[in-house]
Parts: sequence; structure tokens; C-alpha cells
Amino acid sequence: MAGNIAVHDPRGFPPKVVGKRLAPRLDRLDGKIIFLVDCLFDNTDVFIEEMRQWFAVHLPSVTTRVIRPRESWVDDPEMRATVAAEGQGAILGVGL
Repeated sequence: MAGNIAVHDPRGFPPKVVGKRLAPRLDRLDGKIIFLVDCLFDNTDVFIEEMRQWFAVHLPSVTTRVIRPRESWVDDPEMRATVAAEGQGAILGVGL
């Protein structure tokens, strides 16, 4: 495919993007609580469940908790506060 393509944001006007630093990487996952965040996209629930099962088999010392925001595409401060207060990490699942 030669040439340029244009991509349009289906929400209308593109949001201003501001770079942020990544969270520091954990040295180990043993004994940690990791939240698996179902971002409510198509099939994310299936992906998150497979990831939860993978952790149970391969890293049984890690506690996983599935959490979902109230709605897709909208910040959920209560969910973020729960993850920050109760967990040591989070993995965001955005579907397949």
C-alpha cells in the first residue's frame, strides 16, 4: 500500500495527548495483588478470564482481581482509587 492514510477519531475532536511516565516496574510479582482491568471492549472479558487462569496455573503466589470501570471510554476515579489502595499493579485488557 503506497501513500498516506488518514485516521479519524470517532468521538469527533481529537483529545490533547500529554505524555506521562510509566509506573515503576515491580521487582517480583510473588505475594502481590494484581488487578486485571476489563476495559469493556468486545471480548475483553474472555481475554481477562484466560489471563486470570494463566496466573492461577503459572504464578499461583500472585493474587489476581478482576475489575471493570463503570463505562467504557470514561475515566473511573473510584476504580483507579481501588487499584491504587488495594493492589500493587494492574494489567489493562482491551479486547481481541
